Order: sequence, then structure tokens, then C-alpha cells
Amino acid sequence: MTNKRTATPLARRGWLVPASLMALSAVPVAAGAYRLIQLGAGAEVTQDNARFFAAPLPVVLHILSVSVYAVLGALQFSSGFRRRRPRWHRTAGWALVPAGIVAAASGLWMQAFYELPESDGGALAVLRLLFGSAMLTSLLLGVVALWRRDFVRHGAWMLRAYAIGLGAGTQVLTTVPWVLLAGQPDAGEKALLMGAGWAINVAVAEWIIHRRSTIAPAPERAIVQLPHAPL
Repeated sequence: MTNKRTATPLARRGWLVPASLMALSAVPVAAGAYRLIQLGAGAEVTQDNARFFAAPLPVVLHILSVSVYAVLGALQFSSGFRRRRPRWHRTAGWALVPAGIVAAASGLWMQAFYELPESDGGALAVLRLLFGSAMLTSLLLGVVALWRRDFVRHGAWMLRAYAIGLGAGTQVLTTVPWVLLAGQPDAGEKALLMGAGWAINVAVAEWIIHRRSTIAPAPERAIVQLPHAPL
């Protein structure tokens, strides 16, 4: 009876992080679902959505891949779930890596070839290309590290990629208060707010990676600790 009583709070704490990550991604995922409904139902074409109707495949791939990546990636952060289902981490990785690559590549394609609104501006374009390329590179380096059985670097690169991929969720938190207090941001302010979302996520990821390296410096222990990252 004692074991059950002590295990329950621990199990609940084990789900706190993945639940928080899913909540963080809820708004972007819901917005993506709404965009898919618009495309499927043939909504009115406006200046804001004309590019999506003109070339729907990239945005459809982006929305679907980001949604899969955000949800499955969040589940990788539940240590209790991994202990109960030890094959989950590897099996989920077969879906996570392709989803992450498609999400990053389609985002880069849209930035490069879609006719974007003037409110986005050049600074935001640079940030999207920078962080999209960083996400794609992190995923590829994570796969290379796994192939070399370097599980520590594998976990670190996958965590970095997930942090960038979840940037849209944090950007909601950086942008909405600004809109409520100061109105719609101009191009420079929008780039600053969006960049802040990515920067916060990357900073948290680097802090986690550094913390793990100090808590579990030995390779054999680090291999046990670092599967918290997606894949």
C-alpha cells in the first residue's frame, strides 16, 4: 500500500512536463487545424490566406508534421511512461525524426517561396531561416550521433531541435501580451517578439543540457538520463 501511495504523486509529477509542453503547443496546433479546415472547406480567399490556396501542399505538410512532432515529442519527456513502455522511445523516434525534418523543411520552403505579408519584414525572414536551418541541422546531427551510439550528444541535439520546433507555442506567450497592451506590432516589433520565443526555448534547452551534464557526467549514467529528449 505504501508503494502505491508514494508512486502516485511521482507518476503525476512525471506527467507534468509533457502535459505542460502539450498545453504550450495547443494554440499553434489548434490554429493549424483551423487552417486545414479552411483549405478543405474552400473558405473565402483573402490577401492573408491567398498564398495557402495557391500552393496548399507545403502548409498542409507543415501543419501535420508540426502537430505530430509537438505531441509525440512531449510524451518523450515522461520518464514513467518510458519505464512502463521501454520500446516507446525508439518507436516514437521513427515518427518524430521524419516529422521534424518535414516541419523544418516545409517552414523553410514557405519562407523562401511564399509571398509573405509586408508586416513580416526582412528581420523576421532572417530569423525564420536561421532557426529553421538550426532545427533541421540539429535533427540531422542527432541522427548522426545515434548512428555513432553517442547517446549523450544524440539527446542534446534532439532536445535543441524540439525546443526550436516548439517555438510557436512560446511565441504566443510573447506576442499576445504585447497585442493586448500595445496593439498589433510593426515589422520590427514582430521580429523581436517571435525571436524572443525561439530564444527562450533554446536557452531553456541549453540549461537542461548543461544541468544533465553536471548531474550525470559519467557516460553510462548519461545514457540513462538523456532519453528525455525526443527520439
